Order: sequence, then C-alpha cells, then structure tokens
Amino acid sequence: MPPKAVTQRAKPGPKKAVPKDAAKKDAPKAQPKAESKAKTTTSVKKSTVNGTTKSEATTPPKEETTTTTSKKRARVDEPTTAAKPAKRAKNEKTINTPPTEILDIYVFGTGDNGELGLGHVIRNGKKPKGVQRPRLNDLLDAKTVGVVQIAVGGMHCAALTHDNKIYTWGVNDLGALGRDTKKDAKAEDEDSDEDDDDIDLNPKESTPTAIPSSYFPEDVKFTQLVASDSATFALTTTGSVYGWGVFSGSDGVIGFTKRPTIFSQEHKGPKDIQRTPIPIPELKHITTLAAGGNHILALDKTGNAFTWGCGEQNQLGRRIVDRHRAHALVPSQFSLPKRKIKAIACGGFHSFAIDDKNRVFSWGLNNFGQTGVFDGAGEANAVVSEPVVVDALKGLAIKEIEGGHHHSIACTEDGKTIVWGRCDDCQMGVDLDDLPSEAVVKNAQGAPSILAQATVVPDIPSTSISAGIDNSLALTPTGTVFSWGFSANFRTGLGTEDTIEEPTLIENSALRGKRITFAGCGGQFSVLAGPAAAAF
Repeated sequence: MPPKAVTQRAKPGPKKAVPKDAAKKDAPKAQPKAESKAKTTTSVKKSTVNGTTKSEATTPPKEETTTTTSKKRARVDEPTTAAKPAKRAKNEKTINTPPTEILDIYVFGTGDNGELGLGHVIRNGKKPKGVQRPRLNDLLDAKTVGVVQIAVGGMHCAALTHDNKIYTWGVNDLGALGRDTKKDAKAEDEDSDEDDDDIDLNPKESTPTAIPSSYFPEDVKFTQLVASDSATFALTTTGSVYGWGVFSGSDGVIGFTKRPTIFSQEHKGPKDIQRTPIPIPELKHITTLAAGGNHILALDKTGNAFTWGCGEQNQLGRRIVDRHRAHALVPSQFSLPKRKIKAIACGGFHSFAIDDKNRVFSWGLNNFGQTGVFDGAGEANAVVSEPVVVDALKGLAIKEIEGGHHHSIACTEDGKTIVWGRCDDCQMGVDLDDLPSEAVVKNAQGAPSILAQATVVPDIPSTSISAGIDNSLALTPTGTVFSWGFSANFRTGLGTEDTIEEPTLIENSALRGKRITFAGCGGQFSVLAGPAAAAF
C-alpha cells in the first residue's frame, strides 16, 4: 500500500514576496527568512512529456501580507573573473536537439527589480516596470537576438538564443544571472530621455545581456534552460548540465554544491554562492530539467530521475538529515521507479513525475493538497514525504503539469484543463459553489480554502499551462491565453490588480493576431512567447 501524506513539521521555505496591495491571508505558515530582497519570490517550473520546459517561480506558504515597496539591500561586490572551463567539450554523443524556432517575447507585471528585461530607462514614452498588459520586449528582438527558449524564475529570467548564447536579466544578488552586474555609477541613467527617480534600476541587471562564452567549454551547445528563485541551469546536447546561483532554505543560504564553490579572490560575499557557470559532474545523459523555488529535478535518457537543492518540505523525495544538509546539494536518485519516468515537473515546494504507464507521482509540501493527495490537506506543514501515485489523476493522459506555491494545474492530451489545491485567491478559475460540498475544504472562518478534488476548468481547452505563486495561465489550441487568480502587480496581464475570478482572455494590441506558444509565471510578473513575425 503506498504511503499517505503525513503531517510533520516541514521546515518553511524561502520567504514569499509581499505583493502590492495584498489582502491579508490566514494561511498556514511555512516560511523562512528573506534572503536578498525585501521582496523574495518563488519560481515555478514546468516540464512536459516531450521535454519542453515552462516557467519557474516559487515562494513559501502564504501568511498575513501587507503592502510594501520593493527595495534592494546593499549590494555585495561580485567577481570579475570566472573559473576557467575546459578548452573543449568532450566528444560525446548528441542526445538532445536545440530548439530552432525564433520567438517574440512579451512581458507584464511588476518589473521593480529588472525582471521584465526592459532596461533601466524610459523608452518610447514607456517605463520599464509596472507593465499592466503584455508588451513586446524589443531588447530581445527576433532579428538581433533571436530567442529560441526562455526560462522564468522568481525574480530573474534566462533566454537561449539561436546562436547558442544565454541571456540573463533580473535580480543577481545571489548569482542567478551568472555574470558580473556591478553598477557603474558614472554611466547611471545617462541615456534616459527624462529624469525619473522612481525607476532606479541597475542597467546591468535590467538589460538582457549574454553570459560570456568564455565561461563555457568550446563547442558546447545548449538545448534547455531552467530558473529557480536564485539559480539557473543549462542543459547541453550531450546531456551534461551547467549551473550557477544558490539554493536557500528557512535560515538563509544553503549553498550551491557540496564541493567548494568557485569564486574570485576579490569576491567578499558568501562563499556558498556560485556566481559563474560550473558543470554539475554528477549528471550525465540528462534529457530534461525542471525547477521549483529552491530545488531541481533532472531526467536522464534511461528514465531515471534525480533531485537536489533544498529538501526542507520533502520536495526532493528523499530524507535529508540536518547535520548532513549539504548532501541535498548533490543530484541523487530517490524512490521513484527506475528506468520508468518520462516527464518531470515542479511546484514551489512540491514535485511531480509521470511514468511510462501515465501514472502521476507527487511529493513535497501538501498543506493545501497541492500534491493532489488530499489526506492531511489543510494541516499546517503537511507533507507527502516520498513519491506516491496521485489517484485523483488516474486514467487521465496528462500532457503538462505544474505547481504554484499551493495550487497545481495540468492539461491533458485531449485538451482538458485541470486544477486543484489552494483556492482562496481564485487560483482554480472555477465556481466553487457548483462543486460538491465535500470537494471544498473551508478554513476556520468558513471561507473556501482548498479544492480537494482534481477539477476540470469548464470551456478552457488548453495545450499548455503555467502556475504562478497564486495565479494561473492556460494556452489554447488557437494560440490565445487565458489568465486568472491573484492579480497584484498586474501579474495576470489584464490591466488590473483586482483578483480575477474566472479565466479571462488576455488581449491587447501587442498580442493581436499573434500565436502564443509559451507562458511562464514568475513571482510577480509573467512572460509569453510565440513565433516571431520576422526573424533571421
């Protein structure tokens, strides 16, 4: 008999970004200290059966929130040199193929920390932050940059280009961008077309910029990027993996690798932060990556899955003893069936895998039933300690699955959109009054808190989905996008900060006539992408 969800004292995850004008919540608490920003967000990542990776954004369980203004703390000096890579990648067999379709990139949401990648000055009369509806990011122009894949983290993004470059932008306090972003005070805002003290963005963080190619071996070719809250990973054609940044837990930085990190002599910051790319030697023949808030999953060509990062909420699917916490930083297999897994995915603090029989497994934080295992849902810090089959999804051919902080969403091969988990901010996009009373768990005040039933969202056929902290996106077969849920900082792309109760079509002049093929949710922003009208 498979193990059931158990209630135990899972340690809280990294502290959630406090959304602007957020309503107060009464959620169970499972949170750690904020690490580098007054606003810390989470990255939720997505994987599909065919290996396509979606967005990333993670944070911990919600609790009371108040309106705050995003501020950065004093910046740590960063290294100006990187570890010298091997001169040439080993002559290994190609197992992964790089994407080739060039994409237009559209962004919306807060942008207070450069995560929209719109630069640091007003351009064409538009500010680079507080974007209410989708805006074409012309700094990622199809003709000059040529993005073919994008990963969305909690407060940063990474993009792979047609010519094998990796562009990054957003918050770099903990090394997530993989390059030097020390601000040049002399050049600050010198090209602004008007003074605006409200912008105050570091141009080297807010402007998409390529990681120096010298940081990687010659001839290495990338096929996929994923982004967590404060780390980024890149998969190659031969199945090797490179990474940079850091993993954090309830008491701050855990580290990046069990081995000493590589940093320059002049770097005075924490030595546990990996600020430039390094190989992850434990991983070989990898075909897919997926990223949660502070944990990563990898799948190899034989169907074996690996996890590493923060395991405080059991999101690694393996037991981590506090005194040996560094072991969590080593990619390792765990109790999933060996040589049977065909897809992997993450939520903020939980994880999913799909095997060759189309069974969905889940594990990790389960205080809102986000794993799809509803025993114990509603109990503070409840977790599913190791992978179990999700009975609620049996018989469904799941195409994509992804988790937010406390809710999850999936789409099936026949186009159904399915949701479950936390529902107090309209994350589900369904009318809870239409559901059986036993399907909805109420909180102490009698308000709906958890949808404890995998439920089809009516009239929203989907081919792809994405989950943010507490909002959701669904792509339709015709290339349109529906959005719903918590909308502070305009993260839904609908031009309002009011909560969106039901799926609503995102439409404006930027998207008119465009076919969207990717949607990714960050902490308080989102990214859409579709085939470029004009490219190389």
